[in-house]
Amino acid sequence: MLADFSLQGKVAVVTGGARGLGLEMMEALAEAGASVVAVDRLADQAVAAAAQTATRYGVRAGARALDVTDASAVADTFAAIGREFGTIDILVAAAGIVDNIAAEDYPPDAWRKVIDVNINGVFFCAQAAGRVMIAAGGGGSMILIASMSGMIVNRPQKQAPYNVSKAGVIMMAKSLAAEWAPHGIRVNALAPGYMRTAMTDRVLADQPALRATWEELTPQGRMGLPAELRGSVVYLASAASSYVTGHALVVDGGYTAW
Repeated sequence: MLADFSLQGKVAVVTGGARGLGLEMMEALAEAGASVVAVDRLADQAVAAAAQTATRYGVRAGARALDVTDASAVADTFAAIGREFGTIDILVAAAGIVDNIAAEDYPPDAWRKVIDVNINGVFFCAQAAGRVMIAAGGGGSMILIASMSGMIVNRPQKQAPYNVSKAGVIMMAKSLAAEWAPHGIRVNALAPGYMRTAMTDRVLADQPALRATWEELTPQGRMGLPAELRGSVVYLASAASSYVTGHALVVDGGYTAW
């Protein structure tokens, strides 16, 4: 059974792979045997993350600086990765941003930025990876990082555009899964709950009382750790989930069960 989870010989691209959940998931894929490429707008951190991963897990690793909202640059970058590594078998689209601002006060430019990164950027990367996978003819697996926020409204923080964007990512995964199944490409969404990351730590630094509220609203009574997504991402990337596509896998400590 464990052989089904192996990613030996596979090439995985992780957007937002320089830090946070993206880095954690990239390391999980590498530990399962995949060659990995960290794609991030933080060029130096992406290079460092790739080097760290290569050393720790003994895999081939690369890095690319990229603004995922630049469709032309995304297409060029993924095509170049495909040429350098021979193909792309796995995409983890983890780049994303969030703001906590009341809807009535949300600046139009801030709204557009969240939608641009969280929806447009995810689509541009999926599209570019899909072109490489279709041309190679070997199929593949895409994991679009959504959130439980695409299914429920978080409280008490106000983040309407983030919630809207993550709901869009879940429907994007369903739509692409249906469209690309004839090419052997599986597309799923991974929807974490409250995880301890640098992003949530920044929010909690400004609003420390939120943590107690979040934990009270979570049946397991705590926030998740990034490492608790490792099994889910390897499962969705591997042959262990060969008949799973168009699905949103929720990892939220039970938050959405209430």
